[in-house]
Amino acid sequence: MRPILKPLLLLLALPLLAACEYEGAAFIVNGNKDENISLVREQRWFWSSEVDQAVVVSRMPTCMRRHDIKSGVAGSVKMEVFEAGSSLWALKQGKNWYLASTEKCEFQRWAEPPDEPPGRLVGTFSRKNDKLEFIPADKPAKPIRPVEE
Repeated sequence: MRPILKPLLLLLALPLLAACEYEGAAFIVNGNKDENISLVREQRWFWSSEVDQAVVVSRMPTCMRRHDIKSGVAGSVKMEVFEAGSSLWALKQGKNWYLASTEKCEFQRWAEPPDEPPGRLVGTFSRKNDKLEFIPADKPAKPIRPVEE
């Protein structure tokens, strides 16, 4: 009877674990899959709304590093990504700003960010269709050229 008890307990615990959030999404830099910035979210306990978050900065095959950031809330996420220079990206989540360099996979909290974003918005990590995704910013409309005679 005892060998059946352990699998039965694991089976009963499965629905509780299913409520946990464990997902990630990547911003692919310039269409190059080897260079990206990813947001990873892990909810350790189903009864807690706290979600551990990390940013993974990668430029393969040179480097890939995971950096823990401030915890988030389950089911809710918004992190904006701005172009801040050559291979440099500014990430904003709420009042928290971070700088990520894909050149050497460096990352730091930005203690004194400027009042205005440092560059153009390239996209946002957000939930879409109940899934974490990187949603690119809308591209500016191309002007319509008149037909040449």
